[in-house]
Amino acid sequence: MGLLVDGVWQDKWYDTSASGGRFVREDAQFRQRIGGEDDRYPAESGRYHLYVSLACPWAHRTLIVRTLKDLQSHIDVSVVSPIMLENGWTFVTEEGSTGDIAQGHALMHQVYSAAQRDYSGRVTVPVLWDKQTSSIVNNESSEIIRMLGAAFDDLTGNHLDLYPSALRQAIDDWNSRIYPAINNGVYRAGFATSQNAYAEAYAEVFAELDHIDAHLAHHRYLCGDTLTEADIRLFTTLIRFDAVYHGHFKCNRQRLEDYPNISGYVRDIYQLPGVADTVDFSHIKTHYYASHGTINPTAVVPLGPDIDYARPHGRAALAEEPAAA
Repeated sequence: MGLLVDGVWQDKWYDTSASGGRFVREDAQFRQRIGGEDDRYPAESGRYHLYVSLACPWAHRTLIVRTLKDLQSHIDVSVVSPIMLENGWTFVTEEGSTGDIAQGHALMHQVYSAAQRDYSGRVTVPVLWDKQTSSIVNNESSEIIRMLGAAFDDLTGNHLDLYPSALRQAIDDWNSRIYPAINNGVYRAGFATSQNAYAEAYAEVFAELDHIDAHLAHHRYLCGDTLTEADIRLFTTLIRFDAVYHGHFKCNRQRLEDYPNISGYVRDIYQLPGVADTVDFSHIKTHYYASHGTINPTAVVPLGPDIDYARPHGRAALAEEPAAA
């Protein structure tokens, strides 16, 4: 995982020396919005392009919302290679990338440089690209899914609301809990370089998983019987947990399969129409185990676990009463 400094690529891992061994994630820098007040980015079919990794949970969110909102024919996608080494994310088709179908670049950092020649910062996915202005609209996944969830409704006629007004406070509350403890928490555990930093993150991950499992004993989704963006944001971490985070990131108190309610919840969302097609365990495991040399220097990719996410989940029969986090 490298970065650009004044437009020049540097192969540089995260420096945890000044943070007590703690992994600190940088904020996204491109934060424009489709349908924003200045109307620079109107919702138009074929204008926007997503750059994603099938391995990355943050990018995975955007693919799920794109599918649930029937945006496949309106927003096309380039998928990077699962292996991320000295050149960062690449478009090596022999490794499973689609290639950069929007611009023809070989490296993801070239997409950032095309948008801003002197860009300084991490080169991450997802990226929402505007073909008309040759610029990055946004590279913050939570904002991209919010846009995909609402901005194109008049174009597609799909009015599935993943952020309904009546549930917004509850959704925001769940997001504010889940991001630090779970979404970013597994990375804080896996990328920690001190025992104390790892133990701190590990404890927070499982404290929140325990809380969620107890909540899901009585509610089908986080906000009762309504699927929301909070569920999508949580799901993309959970679907990777037993395959990657349990072993590779040392979050090994227990598997999610050992949780009576979370395990069914994951299968419930996995079985929603189109969601399973966005899950690629080959890309997921290859990326983490073959890209993080400081954690897994042999780059050997495990064959397991063997989990059937298509088996019945029984979640629809739960009492459907909304509750706050």
